[in-house]
Amino acid sequence: MRSAPSTASRSPSPNEGGFDPYAARAQFPILSRTVNGKPLVYLDNAASAQKPRAVIDAMVGAMEGAYANVHRGLHTLANETTEAFEAARETAARFLNAEAASNIVWTKGGTEAVNLVASSLGQSIQPGDEIIISEMEHHSNIVPWHLLRERRGAVLKWIPILDDGSLDMQAYASLLSERTRIVSVTHMSNVLGTINPVKRITEMAHAVGARVLIDGCQGGVHAQPDVQAIGCDFYVLTGHKLYGPTGIGVLYGTTEALEALPPYQGGGEMIETVTRDRITYAKPPHRFEAGTPPILEAIGLGAALNWFMGFDRAAVRAHEDALYEHARARLTDAGWLRVLGEAEGKGAILAFAVEGAHAHDVAQIMDRYGVAVRAGLHCCEPLAQRLGVTSSTRASFALYNTLEDADAFADALIKARNFFV
Repeated sequence: MRSAPSTASRSPSPNEGGFDPYAARAQFPILSRTVNGKPLVYLDNAASAQKPRAVIDAMVGAMEGAYANVHRGLHTLANETTEAFEAARETAARFLNAEAASNIVWTKGGTEAVNLVASSLGQSIQPGDEIIISEMEHHSNIVPWHLLRERRGAVLKWIPILDDGSLDMQAYASLLSERTRIVSVTHMSNVLGTINPVKRITEMAHAVGARVLIDGCQGGVHAQPDVQAIGCDFYVLTGHKLYGPTGIGVLYGTTEALEALPPYQGGGEMIETVTRDRITYAKPPHRFEAGTPPILEAIGLGAALNWFMGFDRAAVRAHEDALYEHARARLTDAGWLRVLGEAEGKGAILAFAVEGAHAHDVAQIMDRYGVAVRAGLHCCEPLAQRLGVTSSTRASFALYNTLEDADAFADALIKARNFFV
C-alpha cells in the first residue's frame, strides 16, 4: 500500500504555494492501493474520478443517520433528508453561479440531462428545423439529436474542427440560420482536451434566435463554468467526474428556458394536480423530476461540490496543466507517438496513438505497471473518423495526480512501446 510521499522525499508541486496535490491525494482512500504489485497511478479521470472521504462519509452518514423519502413527509427523518437534498441543489446552483436553486434539475447523469432537453424540445421540432453540434461531441451529445433527425425530420449540422483540435468558428458562423433551433456543444472535449469559446458560441446562436446547450461533463471539472457569464440556456454536469457518485447529474436551465419545456417524464412529484380529466404540472425544477429522485447520490454530489469548491480552482487548473506539460515533455522525442489535439489553452487530457500498436494493447501493458488509462473510441466515433484513427489511448489528469504519476505514465508508455519493437 502506498501513502503520499513525505515532504522531504516528494517532488515539488508544479504549483507550489497555490495547491498541494499530496494533501488532496491523502483524502482519497483508493489511491493508497496497489495494482499488479505497483502503486496505483489513476489516469482515467475523464471517464470517472475517484471519491474523497468527504463524499463517502456524507453518503454513509445519510444512510446511517437520516434517510427517508424526500418532500411531503411530516416526520423528522423525511424533513432532515429533504433539507440535505435541497441543500445539495443550492450547492450545485452556487457551483455554476446559477440565478437560483430552482434553475437546477436533478437527473441521473449528463446523458439524461441532454436527453431531457432533446426530448422536451423535440416535441415542437418541425421537419427542416436545424440542430448544430460539433465533430468533437461525445455520443451522449450526438445520439439524442439524431433521434430528432429520425423521428421529427430535423436537420443535423456539424461544426468541423481544425487540425489542432479547435473548433472552426468561421464554419460555425456559416451554419447558423433562421432555421437553427438549438446549438449543443461541449465545453471541453473528452478526447482532445479542447476548451471551446462557449460564451462566443452562445452569443452567435442567440443572434439567430437559437437555444444553446453546453455539455459541461468535462468543463465542469476543468473550466470553472459560470452559466450567467456564458449566457447559455442549458448547462449539463455529471456527478461521477466531479469526484461525486454515479447516478446523479445536473441540468441547469434559465427560468425562461425551463418554463418553456414540456415535461420529460410523467409520475409522482412532477405534477400539481391529477384528476380523471386533466393534469397540471409543477413548476421547474420539479416538473422534470418524476418519481423518487437519486436522494443519496444528490447528497453525495453536494458534498463533492462543497469539497471541490474549497480549493482555489485556478491553482488546481495550473497544477493539472503542469502535469500534462511534464508528461508531454517526457515524450517530446517519441517519433512513434501521435498526440490528438493540441489546441491552445486545452485541458489536461492526453489522447494519443502509438505507431504499430493497438490502443487496447497499450493500455493493458501499462496496467501491468499500475497505470490506469483508457483506450478505444471514447464514445466519439465522428471525431475518430475526422482524425483518421480507429482507436486511441487516453491519460487524463485530476487534482490528486502528482509529478510522480506523470513520470510513471511516461515510463510505462515507453515500456509498452518497446514491447512492440
